Amino acid sequence: AAYVAGANTALEKLEAARESGDHSAIFLHEKNLAFHLGGHVNHSIWWKNLSPNGGDKPVGELAAAIDDQFGSFDKFRAQFTAAANGLQGSGWAVLGFDTLGQKLLTFQLYDQQANVPLGIIPLLQVDMWEHAFYL
Repeated sequence: AAYVAGANTALEKLEAARESGDHSAIFLHEKNLAFHLGGHVNHSIWWKNLSPNGGDKPVGELAAAIDDQFGSFDKFRAQFTAAANGLQGSGWAVLGFDTLGQKLLTFQLYDQQANVPLGIIPLLQVDMWEHAFYL
């Protein structure tokens, strides 16, 4: 709810800044809008990744794609963990499907900006912000 409220506030302020022609404020409110929308999208994906019984190795097409493209689930997990642990500051580790190359990729998102590369569908995201694991 906080990210949606923040996005709505940013939209209101962005509209006022555009009407007044305040380009510095436009840039600030566009950045705030991206942060809040990104936070909403990232957490929406993350909540769907959670399971009440924890996770295990995937099965079916995803398992086959991981084995084919990473060599094994353990190699994927090592690469994904390295992406998560290698974040400098706050952000997310992501497993995504590249619709152009038809491949699975791991990558990092910084902060909440939802700067997902074009053509990528996020499949799995891990929140690496301090609040996610220092509670």
